[in-house]
Amino acid sequence: MSDLDIQQKDKQYVWHPFTHLKYAEIPVQIVKGEGAFFYDLDGNKLLDAISSWWVNLHGHCHPYISQKVSEQLHTLEHAIFSSFTHQPAVTLAERLIGHLPKNQSKIFYSDNGSTAVEVGLKMVLQYWHNQGLQKKKFIAFENGYHGDTFGGMSVGARNVFNNAFENLLFDVIHIPLPDMDNIEQLKDTLRNWFTNHNDIAGFIFEPLVQGAAGMQMYEAQYLYELIAICQEHQVVCIADEVMTGFGRTGEFFASNYLTNKPDIICLSKGLTGGYMPLGVTSCAQFIYDSCVSDDKTKTFFHGHSYTANPTACSAALASLDLMEKEETWTQIQLISQLNQGFVSKHQKHKALKDIRSKGTILALEINTEEHTHYLNNASESTASYFLKNGIIVRPLGNILYLIPPYCITETELKQVFEVIERFLDQL
Repeated sequence: MSDLDIQQKDKQYVWHPFTHLKYAEIPVQIVKGEGAFFYDLDGNKLLDAISSWWVNLHGHCHPYISQKVSEQLHTLEHAIFSSFTHQPAVTLAERLIGHLPKNQSKIFYSDNGSTAVEVGLKMVLQYWHNQGLQKKKFIAFENGYHGDTFGGMSVGARNVFNNAFENLLFDVIHIPLPDMDNIEQLKDTLRNWFTNHNDIAGFIFEPLVQGAAGMQMYEAQYLYELIAICQEHQVVCIADEVMTGFGRTGEFFASNYLTNKPDIICLSKGLTGGYMPLGVTSCAQFIYDSCVSDDKTKTFFHGHSYTANPTACSAALASLDLMEKEETWTQIQLISQLNQGFVSKHQKHKALKDIRSKGTILALEINTEEHTHYLNNASESTASYFLKNGIIVRPLGNILYLIPPYCITETELKQVFEVIERFLDQL
């Protein structure tokens, strides 16, 4: 198939995600990935500054992960995971539990971030059902994003992502992100709710950083105060760490910053280093124990055809091997420090409403005539500018952000910073 045929057949047969179809440009054809870079059809070298939707922790085509996946493919590519098991799934579960907060004891596998969240929500509802209690309402933060399944959409913000389905979503109590000014009021609000209502099942949140909301950041101390109140009233707490997991915030998990730990944690994206789809939902022992019964109706009836796929588990194990290396954490610290330095340098830049960082995540809120929103037209022009300069970004409206692979060098990241500076200065 010729390169022209690929472009034509893409337009004829393929529906790309999150794409304004009428005005969509011809997608860039990627032919190779290596380290922090892609190579397109014309031979251009493009730095993947967003880790391809935040998944490629260690860069593209990492030789170690590739080797481990290849070995697994020649041994066991897939196996049913109901009534059967295999070494990659068991080893991965054991090793993840070793890194997760101490209250986590069981691993449930799924396929991606949305399903990992869906599993977490269903675990909470199943837990209360098995107690014989009708608790079905969730608390969530405003502007949150928890995936594209109906449960995930329900606990996420009501916005452009789910407008078409709004009347099909279940009711959720949405509260603002906590800060110094509102934390006491939020705590009082929760206490009043729990005192006067007996239907609150769970509290779900993206810890410290709301990804799709534009990398909105908030402090751990305010979050764990809310978690403490929830847990005092037996409200099950779910941390959606699909984006924040595996070093992105400077700790192995964002939950490590919290004094009060969540009862359930959802993982995906960086879990396999970008190689294979895989989701994980971990839980505390009491959640699991609620489904241990002589009564078969108390079974957790959830599963996927590709649950605990051995090839995906092997990719995750290889990525975890790399995560446990000292040099990876040296890189995470380097990226974090460079981000902090860039924030300090540009805090008062006239083109910015705000600039912020947490760990390896850097976000710049650009001043525009339009309000801050995912549909802000600044997204297209910003992405185009950076692509012409050899850098792949995908702004969230007028929020330009970086979340690079850990293999990026200091020189490469500083080159990205230079392009950002030129971009801001011409606004």
